[in-house]
Amino acid sequence: MQTKRIVLTGLMIALGLILPIAVSFIPNGGTLFSPMHIPALLAGLVLGPVEGLITGVASPLLSHLLRGMPPAPVAPAMAVELGVYGLVGGLCMRFLKDKDMNDLVKLYLSLIVAMIVGRVAGGLFRGFILNAGEYTMAMWFSSYVISTIPGMITHLILIPILAKALMKAGLTS
Repeated sequence: MQTKRIVLTGLMIALGLILPIAVSFIPNGGTLFSPMHIPALLAGLVLGPVEGLITGVASPLLSHLLRGMPPAPVAPAMAVELGVYGLVGGLCMRFLKDKDMNDLVKLYLSLIVAMIVGRVAGGLFRGFILNAGEYTMAMWFSSYVISTIPGMITHLILIPILAKALMKAGLTS
């Protein structure tokens, strides 16, 4: 079981490196899909909080080292944001496991909470660590909410479908 989780985490990290390249050929593909976010959220939701955290932190940092994207000022903030996505998504799924609710409701609730907490964490990291004294609430709202609406909509449609397929295939923790 442990080997399967390690392999699947590695696969999610690889997807975090490959998906941004795949959508780079689509005009505004990065904005429309936020492709690196997908494996981090999926890893948390279907594999667990530790695997989600590892996927979320490793993907942007490795991508930066290998391709220079995301750029240096953005990569650490993305690592925080995506790491929190995976961690919180996994914790929510684990916490809601014993609750009497539909799997799809658990997925959506976990996904939404993870997306909110991850964006707040990324903004706080940028505001207090990377750009201390220069980062405003308007800048956060613009970069973490307004400009990411297309990606959020894509994630709300695509990730539950993918997560359910992975669960049905028995590729969950």
